[in-house]
This record gives sequence, structure tokens and C-alpha cells, in this order.
Amino acid sequence: MTSRPAAGGGRWVEVDPNRVARWVEGFVDRHGAPVITTEPYGLLLAAPDGATAELHRPPGAPAAADLPGFVAEALAPRRIGLLLARKGAVAVGVAEGTELVVSKVDTRYVQGRTAAGGWSQQRFARRRDNQTKAALGDAAELAVRLLVPEVATLAALVCGGDRRAVDTVLADRRLARLAALRAERLLDVPEPRHAVLVAAVEAARAVRVLVRDPQP
Repeated sequence: MTSRPAAGGGRWVEVDPNRVARWVEGFVDRHGAPVITTEPYGLLLAAPDGATAELHRPPGAPAAADLPGFVAEALAPRRIGLLLARKGAVAVGVAEGTELVVSKVDTRYVQGRTAAGGWSQQRFARRRDNQTKAALGDAAELAVRLLVPEVATLAALVCGGDRRAVDTVLADRRLARLAALRAERLLDVPEPRHAVLVAAVEAARAVRVLVRDPQP
């Protein structure tokens, strides 16, 4: 389980689907029995002391009317696509439940920034831009080859890395059906490698909880 501050207050907690019921029990122990309401994102738990917890469905999980149904849907195996992109590296995969069943990682050299000035700096900048475009073009080809044939079987597409790079890849018209499955969640991942792709499966399945403590 990981936790980080949330914009606008509170904190985001990422909970493994197997631990959601236990996490809610802890929330009840700390704040009292909450009123539970359904929301577009999932469930809202509003405790009597003023604390709230927004339980956000994992990508591809259907809506549920109550907590047992929410937990059951979060635990259910789903087939999801994964697209991780950063500068000169991309990782593409398909997960069946917790298992990565399709995977491919590709890297292409992209020159780093330079402190040089004048014409030299402009020349390096143009070269870097061209290298980045070529790398993202390769990433789109990889997604076309591995993910497009799987579109009909996918519950969602979960992306990670640099948002601009991901947006550029999915702008390819051949990926329109795939882009339509894109989840709002953007995973914060380092430069894509196979180990990073494997770890992304767990992150994509996690239940994200926005917790706000009682006001003093």
C-alpha cells in the first residue's frame, strides 16, 4: 500500500484489491461506521467524525451498489492493456488478472539536453526532437502490432510514464479504438523496462482511495 498527498487536500492511498475489505475495517475502527453512497468513480464513505474516503474503481471494473459488490469487482480478474512511454523507451503489455501474458519493451536512443548555446544548441535540439519523434513512432507501431489485435478482449487500457509521450502515441489514427479504452489513471513509472511493466500490473489493479481526515 502506498500513500501520497492529494492536490486540494487529503491523501491518495493505493490499496491492493485483496486488502480493501481490511482497509475499510481499519477506517471504521478509526472514524466510526460510515454512510456509504455510490458515486460515478465508485463509493464514498462518510464517517460520523467528518472523515471521508473515496474508493475509486480499478480501470475496467464495473460499478457496484455496495461495499461487498465493490470488493468483488475489484478482485475479479480483468484483461487490461498497458502502455508505458517515456522519451526513448516504451513498454507494451496485456495482463490477465495479475499475470502479464503479453509484453514487449523497446528503447531508442534520445539525446539528452545540452548546455551549449547558439547554432549548436539549436542543432542539438532539432536532432533531439527528431529522435523523440522516431522513438514515439516506433512505440505506436508496437502498440498497433501487440494491442490492436487484443482490443475486443480488453476491459481497459492503462497508461503510464510521460503524459505527452503517451498522448502522442495514442494520437495515431490506427490506435483510435485502443485510445477509446484509455483509463483516466496515469501510472507514475520510471523509464519503462520489463520489471517496470510487471510492477505496473499491480498498480493498474489497485483501488485508489482519496482520504480526507476530519477538520479540527
